[in-house]
Amino acid sequence: QVQVVESGGGLVQPGGSLRLSCAASGITFSTYWMYWVRQAPGKGLEWVSHNTGGASTYYADSVKGRFTISRDNAKNTLYLQMNSLKSEDTAVYYCAPGDGLGSVYYWGQGTQVTVYY
Repeated sequence: QVQVVESGGGLVQPGGSLRLSCAASGITFSTYWMYWVRQAPGKGLEWVSHNTGGASTYYADSVKGRFTISRDNAKNTLYLQMNSLKSEDTAVYYCAPGDGLGSVYYWGQGTQVTVYY
């Protein structure tokens, strides 16, 4: 049974930092491209970042230079370090194992990030 569990969200003021974690089980974690996707209130899904399974990482322009994706294959865990947070980063953040064609196969329940004044 596949499980994807995000954690680390919370309330933070603008300029603050959070580190999200995503623990995956029931899959061969190291073989998956891993995606972070977010959904802001009243909006659709937005791709944030992904890691190809090796050293390659990619970021949306809106988070480039502020967010860092990383993974620990030994722990089957994906991370998203978020710095210099802005109010527009407020969203539910999802972790999703997928492939190189942009397809994702599993979803977690998400973790809420709220950036407030």
